[in-house]
Amino acid sequence: MSMVFRFRMLSDENDSFLRDYEVMYDSTLLDFHRFILQSLEYEDCMASFFTADERWEKLREFTLMDMGDGSGYAPETMDRVTLGQLIHRHRDRLIYLFDLFGDRAYYLELTGVCEADPGATYPREIFARAEAPDQYDPRKNRYDEEEESAFDEVMGEFKDFEGDDSYDDEY
Repeated sequence: MSMVFRFRMLSDENDSFLRDYEVMYDSTLLDFHRFILQSLEYEDCMASFFTADERWEKLREFTLMDMGDGSGYAPETMDRVTLGQLIHRHRDRLIYLFDLFGDRAYYLELTGVCEADPGATYPREIFARAEAPDQYDPRKNRYDEEEESAFDEVMGEFKDFEGDDSYDDEY
C-alpha cells in the first residue's frame, strides 16, 4: 500500500490562512509545486523548496530549473527529488519560496502519515481556511478584513497611545 504525507501549510502574511494537503510520498517536489500553484490559484512562477530545521532556518535548496554554473555547487532540481527522499519523521519541515525577489514563502510541516485511500486522487487539499495572500502584491489582502489576526489582537493594546503627544521623551 502506498503512503501519503499530510502537510499543514501556513503563511506569515495572513494569520488566518491555513491549508492541509495530502501528497503521495513518491511525488516529486515539482509535482508538489504544480499542485500548490493550482490550489492557491497562482500563475506559474519561479520557486524553490528548502528543507528547514525546527526554527524554520533554511537548509538544502531545491530549484525549479538547473542552476548549475559548472562551479561544482548547484541545488538539486525539483523534478529529481521526491518527498520520500526528504521527509523522514513527524514535524519535518519545508519552506516553499514562491516569490524569489520578495522573499515570500509558505511554511509546510509534516503533520501525519497514512495509507493512501484507493478511491482518492493525490495530491489533494483536505482543509482550507482563508484566501491565500496575493501572489504579486503582499500589501493586497485577499482575505476577509473582518477576521482579526493575532498581530492585530496584540497590537490593539497599544491603540490607547495613538495621538497622545502629552508624554515626555526625555527620560
